[in-house]
Amino acid sequence: MGSEISDQRRAEVARRAGYRCEYCLIQEDDVGFRHHIDHVVSRKHGGTSDLGNLAYACVLCNRRKGSDVASIDAKTGEAIRLFSPRRDRWTDHFRLNGEVIEPLTDVGVATVRFLRLNAPERIAERQLLQSLGEYP
Repeated sequence: MGSEISDQRRAEVARRAGYRCEYCLIQEDDVGFRHHIDHVVSRKHGGTSDLGNLAYACVLCNRRKGSDVASIDAKTGEAIRLFSPRRDRWTDHFRLNGEVIEPLTDVGVATVRFLRLNAPERIAERQLLQSLGEYP
């Protein structure tokens, strides 16, 4: 999180997201580390710290995403943009099938793969949280 993001701005982003990661939907209270403020378009790519470019992201999603905004499609070699919480609706690109986040679009496929949303440890975490009635 950049130092130019005030505590007030951070709280506003967290409230807007319902204290959930806007990529994997995990609740901040269910993980061991405080969620991060993600610049959807990173500052190095010209993104700002305005509310319209900030998302709430768990440590795992934020670290995997880094400053990237796209991924390369393994089949076509084309760049596919990643899911953007400020411009996209989660349910347009993903759906939950039990503990698995299923992609519905090319953007969803790229994001699930790039952020490793269905890595075995992430699936196990969601499965445990679901058994406790805590996810999503």
